[in-house]
Amino acid sequence: MTKKYFGTDGIRGRVGVYPITPDFMLKLGWAAGMAFRSKGACRILVGKDTRISGYMFESALEAGLSAAGADVMLLGPMPTPAIAYLTRTFHAEAGIVISASHNPHDDNGIKFFSGDGTKLPDDVELMIEELLDAPMTVVESDKLGKVSRINDAPGRYIEFCKSSVPSSTNFSGLKIVLDCAHGATYKVAPSVFKELGAQVVVLSAQPDGLNINENCGSTHMGPLQAAVVAEGADLGIAFDGDGDRVLMVDHTGAVVDGDELLFIIARDLHERGKLQGGVVGTLMSNLGLELALADLGIPFVRANVGDRYVIAGLQERDWLVGGENSGHIVCFQHTTTGDAIIAALQVLLSLRRRDESLAQSRQALRKCPQILVNVRFAGGVNPVEHPAVKEACARVTEAMKGRGRVLLRKSGTEPLVRVMVEGDDENMVRGYADELAKLVSEVCA
Repeated sequence: MTKKYFGTDGIRGRVGVYPITPDFMLKLGWAAGMAFRSKGACRILVGKDTRISGYMFESALEAGLSAAGADVMLLGPMPTPAIAYLTRTFHAEAGIVISASHNPHDDNGIKFFSGDGTKLPDDVELMIEELLDAPMTVVESDKLGKVSRINDAPGRYIEFCKSSVPSSTNFSGLKIVLDCAHGATYKVAPSVFKELGAQVVVLSAQPDGLNINENCGSTHMGPLQAAVVAEGADLGIAFDGDGDRVLMVDHTGAVVDGDELLFIIARDLHERGKLQGGVVGTLMSNLGLELALADLGIPFVRANVGDRYVIAGLQERDWLVGGENSGHIVCFQHTTTGDAIIAALQVLLSLRRRDESLAQSRQALRKCPQILVNVRFAGGVNPVEHPAVKEACARVTEAMKGRGRVLLRKSGTEPLVRVMVEGDDENMVRGYADELAKLVSEVCA
């Protein structure tokens, strides 16, 4: 069944524009409470990032959940993966995150976790959507849900993050610049790395409700690159607004993306005999990652774009590690979802074990040139399925003869066709990308 509200990562949109409105959030809280309460007593955790609209939506969700008879435990501003972890440890039926991840402050959204700390299955999301279309009722007064606040939530999550590395771990002598994106990691991330012995310089950790992701964090790497060089730091770590995405900067100021971080983590596990299978990437993962893993004898498969699909690929194969080039990295040996702080810690451990700098450790992966061209279309017929476009893609793929690949896909959020070509020769890649983009544009005209 097609979902009316849920996308690949919850419900998201512009604040004040339906469904990202207080009245919808009230009904959503009630629908979620009814869905999870159907199995008996119900406890639901609610966390958020630092957007100003989080106060409004937190109150609306709280009221709706209580009306359905669900007890609510408020976490306040916490990274998305922290809500997944705490949902498990409190044995709650579900966790709710109020966040729009890397988007600007005037967007917001809702993500759900199951009691296992994983994404909700489709049948539960569909149940919530059906309830959203039903009349809202209120349980008897003596059955209303109660609300409490978990005041020690940050400390619990900090200790969890630290537990993902050996107790003997000491990052003394390591100078790190952290960019917290004025987001949900602003309190916990500096504490984790400081308590593990690193010298920490903190950027963008003064949220005011409006500055989340604003010219900072993993979507705006310039300030971190400059700070790492100016501070003479060993490396920099950038989080996004809700703390499930991480990118890094080496000591020269060069950006290290999710593909490279995923490779460093997977290689380390492989060398220690703890990888358990292979690695799950996405359709957008660089061909260089696939080739570098193949050189080590590590299997690699591609999932659709989105951490939901990466996680499904890992679960299907009982593998441990997967991720996206945007910095969503999943380490199933430690947690149930993408976690920026835990992924960063695994990278630092690998550097220590190999006695390498980040700049040295990334060299084993040679990224292939990748050209992405966005072509706007008005809707209607899917240009990706046009016979002429399909024939051209097949011809280009054959011409590259294993030296590259072609990917055309419609955007899930905008009227765009994304034309991506990558290979071992930049001029060849750029030429083919321009050729295919021109053809798509002509078909759309």
